[in-house]
Amino acid sequence: MTTVAELKRRLGLAVGALVALTLPAVADICATRDFEGTGYAVCTVDAADQDRLRLWLDGPDGQVLGDFSSVRGTLAAGEVLGFAMNAGMYHADYSPVGLYRSDGVERGAVVTAGGGGNFGLRPNGVFCVGAKAPFQVIESRRFARVQPHCRLATQSGPMLVIDGALHPRFLASSDSRYIRNGVGVSRDMQTAWFVISNRAVTFHEFARFFRDELGARNALYFDGSISRLYAPAISRADWGRRMGPIIGYVDGP
Repeated sequence: MTTVAELKRRLGLAVGALVALTLPAVADICATRDFEGTGYAVCTVDAADQDRLRLWLDGPDGQVLGDFSSVRGTLAAGEVLGFAMNAGMYHADYSPVGLYRSDGVERGAVVTAGGGGNFGLRPNGVFCVGAKAPFQVIESRRFARVQPHCRLATQSGPMLVIDGALHPRFLASSDSRYIRNGVGVSRDMQTAWFVISNRAVTFHEFARFFRDELGARNALYFDGSISRLYAPAISRADWGRRMGPIIGYVDGP
């Protein structure tokens, strides 16, 4: 018997395929990769294209955008959304948990204290675009001390990979599985990988994909269960609950 969730998933894939056919061509930045029998969607952004990354929360009217369709509605003529995904945890009113910074607009502040839930599972971190290196994932307490310049910054947690090592609290034997998404940064900080698992995985499995398959030096968890991806290049347009911060790549003039 086909469930409602499965029907929505299939419809989302069909919409994604239609979008891929009707929108202008975008850079082929997203692809699927297999690791240990699990598929992952990976969207890769290099340093030369860092200015095409954007971080959204509110629309021009001050209302939370909340979904990919609304994000597309903010684009200028000729611009195309190459991919987008949820970019960090948020409160019931969709305001970000921790730091959010987007081209001079800042909401919230860096949270350095530990706490409950995944966000408080220290070390957590901040994904930063436009500091000394194009892309960085910086541990939150260090970020608060250094105060690097970031054109875009979003805080989340926990960190998945920390200087090449998995987060010490992750267990290979864990039975906590969710569809998860996050971002990883290459050792030279010239490449950022935005990843979502195609099926439910543990933290340990997800972190090893970043470290062992992609070679990420540092990686940050965005969220699980609500994780969504819009990527017309791979015919994907996920449905689901409304979101807070959303990060994406805009192609165009």
